[in-house]
Amino acid sequence: MRKLALSDEILLTIEKPVRYIGNEVNSVTKDLSKIDIRFAMCFPDVYEIGMSHLGIQILYDMFNKREDVYCERVYSPWVDLDKIMRKQNIPLFAVESQDPVKCFDFLGITLQYEMCYTNILQILELSQIPIWSKDRTNEDPIVIGGGPCVYNPEPIADFFDMFYMGEGETRYYELLDLYKECKKNGFDRHEFLELAAEIPGIYVPAFYDVEYNEDGTIKAMTPNNPHAPKTVRKEILLDMDTELYPDKPVVPFIKVTQDRVVLEIQRGCIRGCRFCQAGQVYRPVRERSLEYLKETAKKMLESTGHEEISLSSLSSSDYSNLKGIVEYLIDEFNGKGINISLPSLRIDAFSLDVMSKVQDIKKSSLTFAPEAGSQRMRDVINKGLTEEIILKGAAEAFHGGWNKVKLYFMLGLPGEKEEDIKGIAELSNAVAKTYYAEIPKEKRNGRVMVTASTSFFVPKPFTPLQWASMFTKEDYLGKARIVNQTMKEQLNHKSLKYNWHEADVTVLEGVFARGDRKIAQVIYTAYQEFGCVYDAWSDFFDNDKWLAAFDKCGIDIEFYTLRERSLDEVFPWDFIDVGVTKDFLKREWNKAMNGIVSPNCREKCQGCGAMTFGGGVCYENKN
Repeated sequence: MRKLALSDEILLTIEKPVRYIGNEVNSVTKDLSKIDIRFAMCFPDVYEIGMSHLGIQILYDMFNKREDVYCERVYSPWVDLDKIMRKQNIPLFAVESQDPVKCFDFLGITLQYEMCYTNILQILELSQIPIWSKDRTNEDPIVIGGGPCVYNPEPIADFFDMFYMGEGETRYYELLDLYKECKKNGFDRHEFLELAAEIPGIYVPAFYDVEYNEDGTIKAMTPNNPHAPKTVRKEILLDMDTELYPDKPVVPFIKVTQDRVVLEIQRGCIRGCRFCQAGQVYRPVRERSLEYLKETAKKMLESTGHEEISLSSLSSSDYSNLKGIVEYLIDEFNGKGINISLPSLRIDAFSLDVMSKVQDIKKSSLTFAPEAGSQRMRDVINKGLTEEIILKGAAEAFHGGWNKVKLYFMLGLPGEKEEDIKGIAELSNAVAKTYYAEIPKEKRNGRVMVTASTSFFVPKPFTPLQWASMFTKEDYLGKARIVNQTMKEQLNHKSLKYNWHEADVTVLEGVFARGDRKIAQVIYTAYQEFGCVYDAWSDFFDNDKWLAAFDKCGIDIEFYTLRERSLDEVFPWDFIDVGVTKDFLKREWNKAMNGIVSPNCREKCQGCGAMTFGGGVCYENKN
């Protein structure tokens, strides 16, 4: 019987001790005497967030399908346990075996959002693994990063031994086989990293040198080791009906952020929104078959006991068999206490008909994402939505019985003018007005409530807007004030509510998103000297500490945020090949500056470069 890493005394003094004890439904237990490779899979945030992440569930299940590999899970200890572990010198442990992470062969850290970067250092320090990769020895685990943030890994490159670019189903087994062989032959850490660098999709930062221009921009990034390729190409899975999708996901004992079965129906997006990194780096669109989804949905619900299933996709409405899978789920599970969640849908007649069957209309709200208040700005970002379509969707929703609507917008988009900003309030008012115009007084279910939320735009790598400049915190708040004031001036202001994102977090996220290796020292200083951790949580984020860290390191924030990049600038991420070419992104940037809309992938191929992968939507209509 395994021994818990934390004593009963500690467990009784911390919040939600169940985060740390493991033994959940469908968690994996293995005989360590038969294991060749131990892999600690880490989500650098609290348990409830990490347990909601599909990517870790996929890799956890995939790795544990191998008899010679034992994959266990690790999460960031909450602040109460963090203090105790430091005080009592308790090393961070995996939840399955309760063994210290430092005893594992690999520590894999998923990088889902930039504001988790100090938590990575917390994980390393509590694991008693040297924070800087250059300080690690053969006794330390190989620290590997994956997830969307690796599409610019440079701000955290010096903390990692390697990164995996792309989707884990394709090359991880090859990497594990290589490690097993190196271990058997007595190869050291450096020799393994050299051979690993030859595997497609693997990036070893130590094998590359960065040279800078006098103005602080990058002059070149070149390999310093013959095993390292000049370009690292992302890996994608073409066969979406693979057996590597988990039909027995781990079920937590406590309520987590997404307490449901997640059924991934496709990867990628055909829409081409110019602000959206996921829409570019996950190209081309690849779908799972209807029969595969039916079978998997049934297995997952039976193995977990969950009472809700969610269809996961960047744009579910674009899945070609959406009607088939939705009708199957309704017929098979509706009436059996199973709720069906349908995120990422366009609000049209079919979607509303489906949602009326699976939602309690009186309790639920509908979500639209116009992203910009004016048609001009929607054309700039290639949103592909007109006000007519938005208001028609709202009208259909109101006739269907809904009277709560959420609208999501961005502020700070390139080329934005005051009338575009005011357009957010005006469009919100138009949606409210539609309710009162369409629904007779005697049929209204109370007053309509339109909640508009704005986030501040952050330019991301591998998007057409990656060249755009950002704004200062004061500028962002000024834009939010314009929206807020214009909301109050609207005829239906009593039916409108407005929320906005923190501006200082946006500025920092912008630095991390497009930063280079110089930023690593700032992250280290913020963590080590100022105690920054859990920066994704507003309760813990302290902008003054970050400003002090930048100042101490002599790094100018505005160099990364306010400067508009020239089209020929070398980016920190230019060594990565995601399929989408820089020439295509430049064309789309120029279209954005001229307000020209590009059709989606199914309407007309734009020659983005994703066809090079040899599958997906690019080949749907080819003989």
